[in-house]
Amino acid sequence: MRKRDPTDPLLRQVWPHADETRAVPGFHADPVAEQPLASSGVLQKYPGRALLIASGACPVHCRYCFRRSFPYSAHLAARSDWTPALASLRERPDLGEVILSGGDPLSLSNRKLEDLIARLELTAAHTLRIHTRFPIVVPERIDAGLLEILARTRLKTVVVVHCNHAAELAADVAAALRALRPQVAALLNQAVLLRGVNDCADALVALSERLFECGVLPYYMHLLDRVAGAAHFEVDEQSGKALIGAMRARLPGYLVPRLVREIPGELSKTPIV
Repeated sequence: MRKRDPTDPLLRQVWPHADETRAVPGFHADPVAEQPLASSGVLQKYPGRALLIASGACPVHCRYCFRRSFPYSAHLAARSDWTPALASLRERPDLGEVILSGGDPLSLSNRKLEDLIARLELTAAHTLRIHTRFPIVVPERIDAGLLEILARTRLKTVVVVHCNHAAELAADVAAALRALRPQVAALLNQAVLLRGVNDCADALVALSERLFECGVLPYYMHLLDRVAGAAHFEVDEQSGKALIGAMRARLPGYLVPRLVREIPGELSKTPIV
């Protein structure tokens, strides 16, 4: 973060702002209506996939987080030693992919993460997806023990990091991402389009190019989930489409993320085309 600069794009993501206290129509505590879908720490949102709320802890409190009001204490898969959550997964012969989310699943120690992955290997799943902010915020978390765990599992592992601005990808972050890349089947990034952070073509082009230098492919660019307290970050859909168009004019296709919105009840993210 740049010192003495309240407009710094990294500071803006984590700085509690007075605008968060404004009630704005259309912005809710559960913007993607997932809390009613949670049972024993498992979210059954999509066919063939299951999402585990692996941890309520996160290395950074992003002010636009769509789970900023999520009742983690009631919906952690780790309760009762993972037993109810894993039992529900073993009952699903259609299960292809397990997604570890939170919070941040890398908040778990290597020992706990290794135990969880070993037990997930007993389900029908063939793919493990880990959504994490740790490599960006605390790159030291990508240590030798974690890399060994990921290299050893039979599950095809996909790691999705969350980075919104090229300035987040400092040298130590780049080193952590490059160390992670050979141990996983895919290393992807998903970002959120945020007013005052990355809502210009130059910032988005620089983000994609820097991600590629670090061995990461852009995956999704999310329109803001309309969580209460985050209305001041919203970029409208038409502006988002224009920004993606500007990226296409300047970048190869594999560096242009898909612009998407999550709509409650839909069976996948909804592309904005």
